[in-house]
Amino acid sequence: MPKVKVYNILGEQVEEIDLKDDIFNVEINETAVHEMVKNHLANKRQGTQSVKTRTEVRGGGRKPWRQKGTGRARQGSIRAPHWKGGGVTFAPKPRDYSYRVPKKVRKLAMKSALTSKVLNDEIIVLDELNIEEPKTKEIVNLLNNIKASKKALIVMSESNENIIKSARNIPNVETTIANTLNVYDILKYDSFIITKDAVRKVEEVYA
Repeated sequence: MPKVKVYNILGEQVEEIDLKDDIFNVEINETAVHEMVKNHLANKRQGTQSVKTRTEVRGGGRKPWRQKGTGRARQGSIRAPHWKGGGVTFAPKPRDYSYRVPKKVRKLAMKSALTSKVLNDEIIVLDELNIEEPKTKEIVNLLNNIKASKKALIVMSESNENIIKSARNIPNVETTIANTLNVYDILKYDSFIITKDAVRKVEEVYA
């Protein structure tokens, strides 16, 4: 059962807690992690690209020249794909790229991502995180005190507007809550900053 240190907002160690083996100490499955990252990026795609085919391009209503007798290759329209200004063959059209991944794969990928943070010593647990009013300086000081990397993900047990507003102007710093945590964000950020309450919520959700 892995042990991690718990810090306060001043960067001082206040205690140690045990993390559950079946969530933070599993065998890493790279295939599941790759599948979830691919799924996340696919689900984010807008799929609004659209290019005109030969049926949608303006012009080309009649044959450019007669079928026989000219010595030239037969042509049916000046808007065929091989003509300048013609339509596009197999043109991309608006489509939905999203798809679902089996629940077991999703849980395995999440546990693998969380385990990687523990193994790489990139997890930082806070005893609590409360800010009385939105102030970017408060989060900047916190990141400095706990020696977090420039790319940091802050995970809370529940939404806190003061923390969200304080962190949103800091480059490469993102906030989220335990219930909406995803594999892509865990891997994207170097420092995984999570409150003690959020740790217990993650353990409860993925148990």
